[in-house]
This record gives sequence, C-alpha cells and structure tokens, in this order.
Amino acid sequence: MASTFFISDAHLGSDSTKKERSKERKLLRFFDYVIQKGDRLFIVGDLFDFWFEYRSVVPRGFTRILCGLNRLSETGIELHYVAGNHDFWMRDYLEKEFKFTIHFDEVDWKYNGKRFYIFHGDGLAKDDTGYRLLKRVFRNRVNIFLFSLLHPDLGIPLAKWVSSISRRHTSRDVPPPDDDYVSRAQQKFNEGFDYAIFGHLHSPRYQIRGKKVYINLGDWIENFSYAKFDEKNLQLLSWE
Repeated sequence: MASTFFISDAHLGSDSTKKERSKERKLLRFFDYVIQKGDRLFIVGDLFDFWFEYRSVVPRGFTRILCGLNRLSETGIELHYVAGNHDFWMRDYLEKEFKFTIHFDEVDWKYNGKRFYIFHGDGLAKDDTGYRLLKRVFRNRVNIFLFSLLHPDLGIPLAKWVSSISRRHTSRDVPPPDDDYVSRAQQKFNEGFDYAIFGHLHSPRYQIRGKKVYINLGDWIENFSYAKFDEKNLQLLSWE
C-alpha cells in the first residue's frame, strides 16, 4: 500500500558541519524509504535554513540533498513544498528542476475521500503580530527584486543572518505552546477537514479529536519526526 509522507523544519545549513552531515545522511535514507514505500512527499516548510534564488545562482552546500530530491523526482514521487518562514525568497528552481508543486499559503488537499489542511504555521500564534508584519515585508515583490540586485557574496550572508534571527525566535528550552494551532485545527475540522498538519514549532504533537487528527510535524534537527498517511490512517512517527 503506497503512502504519503510529510516532514518539516530540517533547516539545512544551520549547524556545524558534523551535525549537518549526520542530518543529511538521515534525510537521504528517509528519501530512499519514501521511494520504496510512498507515492508522494510533502515538505511543510523550512527544508533549508535559508533559500534565495538569484536568476542564475542558488546557495551552495546542498548538493547531496538536491541529488536526493532529484532521485525522488526521477522515480516518480509526487513532490509538494509548502513554504515556511525561511522560504520567503523561493522562486521556481525546485519546480523546474524537480517537478515540485510549490504552495506559498495554506493547502486544501483532498485524497482518497479525506481532506487535509496543511500549513507551515508561521504567524499563526496570536503574539506573532510583529512577525506577520515582517512576513509582508519579506514577501513583497519589490523588496525581493531589490534584494536580488545585491551580489550573492553580499546577499547570501545577509540572508543567513536574517534566517538566524528567525530561527532563534522558534528555539526554546521548553516546548512551545500550541493552543493557537489546536484552535486553527478545530476551526478547520468544523469546516469539514479530516486532518490538520502543521510545522514551525519544532515540537512533535499528535491529537485525536473525535474522528479528526491534529499533527505538528516536529523537526529534522532534534526529533527527526514525520507523518505517514497509508490511505486509511495518519500517524506521527520518528525516523530511526
């Protein structure tokens, strides 16, 4: 039975070389597992710690992961990318090179008689008013164009600095509250959705609410968690 997989928040490029290589190896083995067992993969935001596509330049350092994405594409895996708060400056590279379907907002996905609400979750918390304003600035087409005029040797270090600020905002010693995520999930359940899937919190969460399921995917930094839908059930699992 073929399955659909969901991951989020790997933030590739955010840590030491040793930790990044370990993370890459786990992700590549996971990609192989998706090829063996799956039909499709949703990356629910922030695969890279930052990603800015100049017209003819993409960030260096991700060759092995890009090869893994290409292998997924070449073997016929249906690929979706739901943009997160580190994906403001994504253009069409993943779409053209690896046949990704790119979603810049919430996703309403229907499959096998079930309805999925899929959203990275950035700006969802009620106290994220400052971030919501920043999001509008970062996603403004004029601002993106102006940034693209910077030479990559200036623009990419600046983008890394901005990403590090955003990452510190979501890095906490205690698990963050997810009340606003649960509220959004319940709202979507009331609208007829069967499943609500989020990222962003870096903290795996799983709740069964009647016949509905709420999931926060966690991350691929500490938890290495993922969701799997086997055409009947949606589970939250840990990669080992």
